[in-house]
Amino acid sequence: MTTMFDDSTALREGPWRHRFVDANGSRFHIAEAGTGPMVLLLHGYPEFWWSWRNQIPYLAERGYRAVAVDLRGYGASDKTPRGYDAYTMAADVTGLIRVLGERNAAVVGHDLGGILGFAAAAFHPNKIRSLMVLGAAHPLRQRAALAVDPRGQLRASAHLLAFQLPRWEHKVTAHDARKVAELMWRWAGPTWRETADFRTYVRACRDVIQIPQASFCALEAFRWPFRTAAGLKGRRFVRLLQRPTPVPTLQLHGANDTCVLPRTAQGSGRYIYGRYEWHVLPGVGHFPQQEAPATINDEIARWLEWKK
Repeated sequence: MTTMFDDSTALREGPWRHRFVDANGSRFHIAEAGTGPMVLLLHGYPEFWWSWRNQIPYLAERGYRAVAVDLRGYGASDKTPRGYDAYTMAADVTGLIRVLGERNAAVVGHDLGGILGFAAAAFHPNKIRSLMVLGAAHPLRQRAALAVDPRGQLRASAHLLAFQLPRWEHKVTAHDARKVAELMWRWAGPTWRETADFRTYVRACRDVIQIPQASFCALEAFRWPFRTAAGLKGRRFVRLLQRPTPVPTLQLHGANDTCVLPRTAQGSGRYIYGRYEWHVLPGVGHFPQQEAPATINDEIARWLEWKK
């Protein structure tokens, strides 16, 4: 018997409220809790907003408005036929801030969400009050590492090359999205992946990626850089990102991250001329906010308190 998945698959219950908002021409699903200065939480691949289940109530209790969003094409947000270029997705971030009634917000991004955080901070620095990046490198650091570190980051990024193949989205969802479980097992730190929490979360991600069109849309954001690398849009993207941003940035990275190697992410600070901190987390893999939630919560609170 085939299980059917739809947007309701992403609506997990908890100490938050779900709603839908229109921003930048699309409808986005958000889960939010608390009142106060807004903290916008951006997940990575192959995940959804529930990546931040340990941070939403913590931030709400500390006097912040925590908002976790399903990115364009993910979870219960719109699966648009286009709009997966970095310009549009960065504008999604700032559009959400405006629609949610804020002039600016602190942004916390993991993996793809971290890349979008870097892009939004570069393109729209007046909208980003502060930035925290987990498990991601600045896009230009990532790009350089793919070229100069073939035995390291290029090998670790074999999945990105596979994503360029036609119809690879069907391989992701085949056999009950087994590929999602394989990737997350490979990238997770050794302690977390032995827990019931890991198994529960992976099961949720496998279900959500099987929502119709979600797998295709999720891959489009990773296909855009390869398609446009030599074109005008790609060159313009590089030029814009080369301008250092004034947005204060905290970068936290797992020492055991096998998806984005620590040596790839280190050095991202060259693109920030505001306050910048880089910290490596021992024993942590690619999912810091889930593998070491107490540490990440404390670090986010420290960074937010400094910028209040």
